Amino acid sequence: MSDNDDDFVDEHPSVMMEDRAMVRVKKGEEINVTRLDPLLREITIGVGWDLKKFEGEPVDLDASVFLLDRTGKTREDEDFVFYNNLTGCAGAVRHMGDSRTGAGDGDDENIVIDLMALPFEVVKIAFVLSIYDLDLSSNNFTMVKNVYFRIVNNETKLETFRFELDDDMGRGTALYIGYLERVGSDWIYKALGDSVPGGLSKIATEHGIIVAQNIRA
Repeated sequence: MSDNDDDFVDEHPSVMMEDRAMVRVKKGEEINVTRLDPLLREITIGVGWDLKKFEGEPVDLDASVFLLDRTGKTREDEDFVFYNNLTGCAGAVRHMGDSRTGAGDGDDENIVIDLMALPFEVVKIAFVLSIYDLDLSSNNFTMVKNVYFRIVNNETKLETFRFELDDDMGRGTALYIGYLERVGSDWIYKALGDSVPGGLSKIATEHGIIVAQNIRA
């Protein structure tokens, strides 16, 4: 874990959640989410973005989750939660639906995760944002801005932290936002923001999903 994380936690050992300033995580940083918010049980993942311009067809972004074991693989197809599979782990993970435009303020897509209901075999939760590119050549992350990822405590309704990505995210069609990893009884978040050539299909294949036909890139 990074020194920045240890410094941050030590500075705020007794601050109540209501009084804590908004926590922002930068690319490459790790943060112990459990130590930051010991009340964290069920969370909502919020992802938002804006278009850089509005001419033509809107860019369609999709948030996805991969539930991974110690080998970095999914155990079954339902461990890949996305627009075509909205639930995983018997409802412990619930995708709240696909936003095709990103219009309006606030979160564009949400995923609810009950951390206490996840099987112990799930040790890592990978978060991916991808762009639907019908002709595999035009739409990419140069067309969007103000992309962010946040975690909200569903019990307190307070935001635990936020990761705001740089506007220069490359020309790829898929992006690893980051992952939550189970370490003992704690959950650690690693902020990535790494562009992945090959889109969502490539990421799904790397995590053990057999892609029978091309899913939306």
